[in-house]
Amino acid sequence: MKLRLVITGLIALLAAATAQATTLKLAPDIDLLVLDGRKISGSLLKGAEGLELERGQHQLLFRVEKKLHKSGQAATAWASAPLIVTFRAEAKSITIQYPSFTTLHQGNAFNKKPHFQLVDEKGAEVESQQDRLVNTRSEDYEQAMAIYNLKGSIASVPRFAQPQTSRSPVNESAPNLASDRHPTGRILQLWYQQVDAATRQRFGTLMQALRIS
Repeated sequence: MKLRLVITGLIALLAAATAQATTLKLAPDIDLLVLDGRKISGSLLKGAEGLELERGQHQLLFRVEKKLHKSGQAATAWASAPLIVTFRAEAKSITIQYPSFTTLHQGNAFNKKPHFQLVDEKGAEVESQQDRLVNTRSEDYEQAMAIYNLKGSIASVPRFAQPQTSRSPVNESAPNLASDRHPTGRILQLWYQQVDAATRQRFGTLMQALRIS
């Protein structure tokens, strides 16, 4: 009986949360580092094809990671400079598109002059502001983005530079869910991190009611 209630409740919550959501589709080569000023957990994203974003303004920090070839040598790991894009999520889905390249020469050329765009499910370009993160001496990308967002740069969003205490941290775990090592648990964790506070509260109320019953 409890299992039936859990499934029914989750379906209702997922339907309500995703009805007006935008799916950010992630290619295997995309390493998403920061979303809306908050660090993203790579373990939760592993194997995920996309994220559900609330409608409205969002900011991504990501990089492209590939195996590239140098003339006469075996393929080697390569990563682009961290790239920033700010946009409004209004379409059904959004995909990050960038040129195809297979050599280190092409990768270095991309780093010097990054070119990418966001497109919706119809192939139309989504308006965005783009930049790249430079002079980062560590991998504390969350702090680096907080500094960037306070500079008033082309893709800055000052409200994403607010202290973590004012927003729910992205690594907050959903209560009493399966281990994130299990695919179902990982999907639920991703969903829980992306929905708004009201949906989280409804989920918590549902879980509490199930424990009491």
